[in-house]
Amino acid sequence: MKTTRRMFLAGATALGAGSLIIGPTGKLGRAFAQDGKTLSFAAAGTVTSSWDPSSHTVAPQITAEGFLFGHLTKCPMTPENPGEILPDLAVEWKVIDPFTLEYKLRQGVTFHDGKEFKAEDVKATYEYASQPSRPASAWYPGQVEVEIVDDYTVRLKTEKFGYPALNFWYVSAFLPILSAKDVGNPDVLKQRPNGTGAFRYEATKGDQIIFKAFDKFHEGKPQIETVLWNYVPDANTRVLGLLNGQYHLTERLEPEQFASLSKEANITTQRGLSSENKYLHFRCNKPPFDDVRVRLAAVHAIDRDQVLAVVGDAGQASNCHISPVKFGYTDVATYPKFDPELSQKLLAEAGFPKGQGLPEIEYITSVGFYPKTREYGELITAMLQEQGFPVKLTTLEPAAWEEQLYRRADGQGPGHIVDVGWITGSPEPDLVLRPNYLSKFALINGVSDPEIDASLDKERNAASTDERLKILQTETLPLIAAKVPSVSLFSSVFLRAMSKNLQGVYFYPNGPIDLSKATLA
Repeated sequence: MKTTRRMFLAGATALGAGSLIIGPTGKLGRAFAQDGKTLSFAAAGTVTSSWDPSSHTVAPQITAEGFLFGHLTKCPMTPENPGEILPDLAVEWKVIDPFTLEYKLRQGVTFHDGKEFKAEDVKATYEYASQPSRPASAWYPGQVEVEIVDDYTVRLKTEKFGYPALNFWYVSAFLPILSAKDVGNPDVLKQRPNGTGAFRYEATKGDQIIFKAFDKFHEGKPQIETVLWNYVPDANTRVLGLLNGQYHLTERLEPEQFASLSKEANITTQRGLSSENKYLHFRCNKPPFDDVRVRLAAVHAIDRDQVLAVVGDAGQASNCHISPVKFGYTDVATYPKFDPELSQKLLAEAGFPKGQGLPEIEYITSVGFYPKTREYGELITAMLQEQGFPVKLTTLEPAAWEEQLYRRADGQGPGHIVDVGWITGSPEPDLVLRPNYLSKFALINGVSDPEIDASLDKERNAASTDERLKILQTETLPLIAAKVPSVSLFSSVFLRAMSKNLQGVYFYPNGPIDLSKATLA
């Protein structure tokens, strides 16, 4: 029997918004572009109003920036070799002393506006973006000075700011390099991206962004001429668009969709462990989660095995606040486990026996970006309610949910519990740990804990990678697990699908997609 779009939509209606299951016949008519020059990507998330990479920590925009910007190095972040570093805009790098790293830069690279890439651009980028006033300064280990040795040699210097330069060893693979000319004019930087990447920004039309192949890309002009970035928040719509030829590539599929698309003759599916963990962040700077006992009571009320059963192929069990592709990952033996009796004991100790006296607790989550958030959100809500937590679940589309994530100017954030993933393009663990758990940042949960701060500074300031690894695994990560500003539910596994005509794509574990060598038949 031929499967039709009407049948797909009927199935989606019967199963619920996040549960479109595809028929086995694969007979939908497809209209993939035949000229091989234009690729249409259905993205699950949108970008912010600013193209300045130092202005945000938004995962979908980082994916978009991956088409546009270069970095000093690249980290493929495979589970087999998470610490591998490859050249990008730098061709050599070495430690000069504990507070100095030297990078030899690639020659013959140009920005999209025609400016030649030189040492001045690295200096301008790093000194600008590492300023504490920049919203994304949490990505940086701290402020940094950049010494220009010559046009193609720079030295990152950190002694003035009191931490080892080795902290940039992995981070340099994640920090986009800007033009010094643009850094000098923030309004231009905000309005139009100008990188050295394989594609250049052309225009934005509503929910669609147009990228064009950069003919002076240092690795050679891409064969795909145009990339259309389409913001499509609904997973069903992304799948239908892939099947009917509107899109060539899509991301963040539901597990049922992934399984069904895997049976489609003209579709290729891709499953990969990501650098993202999924968290429930507690708003630690307002009641009732300003009390660690209440936070622990909530964590002990949640059966993460049941959550993982709902998530299916889109998750991997983990007892750690960082992903297995991160430096320092370990299975924390003391990670809080499902224990309803201990949950009740902690609630009573905190003055809320069986939950009596707790205020209404708002749990904020998204639908359409991460797989199964509504389903496991409802499950977690029921688990918490069973232990006496008066939880109300609020589900929002990605754009509205992003507006609720971060703390506001007064230090507070909406709601009490927030479901969010945190993903970065480097094995560096501090890209997760410092933005989320260091008191001066704590971008979502607002935790202020001197013990956590001291441990984060201790591991950052370690004299060697071996010493740092030991501190992370035996002190820092167990401490965060004991204080639970958030609970890591699982490590995310990315589920993607694309036209079989699309070849040569590389997917980074943090979301960006390398199309520089891709072909579209």
